[in-house]
Amino acid sequence: MGSDKDTAAAGGALAQEFVQFCVDAGVLRFGEFKTKAGRMSPYFFNAGLFDDGAKLGRLARFYAQALMASGIEFDMIFGPAYKGIPLGAAVAIELARLGRNVPFAYNRKEAKDHGEGGTLVGAPLKGRVLIVDDVMSAGTAARESIALIRAAGATPHAVAIALDRQEKATEVGPDGALRDVDHSAVQYVQRELGMAVCAIARLADLLQYLDAHAGDDLGQHRDRVLAYRQRYGVHE
Repeated sequence: MGSDKDTAAAGGALAQEFVQFCVDAGVLRFGEFKTKAGRMSPYFFNAGLFDDGAKLGRLARFYAQALMASGIEFDMIFGPAYKGIPLGAAVAIELARLGRNVPFAYNRKEAKDHGEGGTLVGAPLKGRVLIVDDVMSAGTAARESIALIRAAGATPHAVAIALDRQEKATEVGPDGALRDVDHSAVQYVQRELGMAVCAIARLADLLQYLDAHAGDDLGQHRDRVLAYRQRYGVHE
């Protein structure tokens, strides 16, 4: 398998199946939701609602399938605290079930001052590390993980996420207010940090899903999601 600095999105049938799964699980909801950037989004993706064994196991299968299709090479998995911990562990278990057994590690938010101590738990960080998380809004969590991985002498190589929102990131301007930038957090990780990103699905896949449901209740959300993308979306 070769390395790729572009977004490796699952796309096609896998992405559509994933979006349907997220809708059925209540993880993907439509309405009016305020994002961390202060935007009013017509949809909300809450990975915390993959809240039982069956949902988490199926989610891990989607990650594993997307990763295997992506061609991205890696030597181990890192799950950033907090959501990345169960996600990374579940993906490691699923990959092992499929015959690809790789080491797994995660971090604590607070350093432990007894026992083995430190902030890192699990396998030693080494080689090409794949970071597993749910979404990437500002890239802050990814940068923190990258710093930890580099400090341990390993290589932060790629990031796997469930959903790429394909929208502009924000940064703090000179006046202290948030402002939109021309790239997404995913594009920043790719272009500035030189890492590959694997997404199970993207906002484009969500719009395709809504197009396919034009005649039912879900389809009514398509125009609002499209308008949101036209306002905040990034050029790919």
